[in-house]
Amino acid sequence: MGRITGTGSEKEPNREELLQMAIRTAKAGNREGARVMLRQVLSEDKRNERAIMWMAKISSSKGERRQWLERALEINPDNGQAKATLKKMQYRRSARENRTLLIFGVVVGVLVVLLIVVVVAIIVSTT
Repeated sequence: MGRITGTGSEKEPNREELLQMAIRTAKAGNREGARVMLRQVLSEDKRNERAIMWMAKISSSKGERRQWLERALEINPDNGQAKATLKKMQYRRSARENRTLLIFGVVVGVLVVLLIVVVVAIIVSTT
């Protein structure tokens, strides 16, 4: 399974074993440990789609996650999970932007109504 290192008694995990260890480590909640192992896998195989997808899963930011997912799609344009996750991320971003615009519109509308009420009150009080 593993290849033998120079000492003859120590076994170094092969790429698949290292990937499986990284996945178990990520699932156990040790993102940094998993990240180290996944980087090792990717240093040997830059196109390892599973390692890239796991890097996306354990990303520390949305921007980093997006980059890993886009990289996965460069390797495999048919990666449905990467497509769906990117689509969901874009939907959430759009929804957040739309909420912000809606709130801004409501605030502006309330301010316009208040301005009209103040102007009418001034007109009425001066007549």
